[in-house]
Amino acid sequence: MRPAAGVLGRLLLNTSVVIDVDSIDPNRRPVEVAVSALTMAELAAGLHATDDPDERARRQDRLQRAEAAFDPLPFDAEASRAYGRIYAAVASAGRKARGARAVDLLIAATACSSGLPLYSKNPDDLRALDGLVDVVAL
Repeated sequence: MRPAAGVLGRLLLNTSVVIDVDSIDPNRRPVEVAVSALTMAELAAGLHATDDPDERARRQDRLQRAEAAFDPLPFDAEASRAYGRIYAAVASAGRKARGARAVDLLIAATACSSGLPLYSKNPDDLRALDGLVDVVAL
C-alpha cells in the first residue's frame, strides 16, 4: 500500500473516491481513471438508500455525472477468478470477506484482473491484498 503523492497514472477508483472526487486535492488526482461496473451499481443503489430529497438529488447528480464520464470496467470471468484469490487472502488474514465489505473486495478483484492500482479512501479495509492489488491510499 502506498500513499498518493503527486499526479498519478491510470487507477481504478473505489466507490468512496468517486463519491468524494470533488474534495480531492487536484495535485493528488490520478491522470487517467477507471471505475468498475460495481461502483456504478453502488451509486445507483445509493439513490434508494436515503429518504432525504436533497440527498437523493445529490446522489442522482453524482450518478449521472459518473455515467457520462465513465465506461465502466465489467466484472467478468477474469475478475471472478481474481475474486477467488482476493477472498482467500482476506480469509487467511482472519478478516471478513462477506457482508458490507464484499463489494469493495469485488472492486478490488476488478483492479486485480485489470492490472490497475486501486485508489481508496479506506486502505485499511484492503490491507490483506498485498501482492494482489496495489492499493493507493488517498
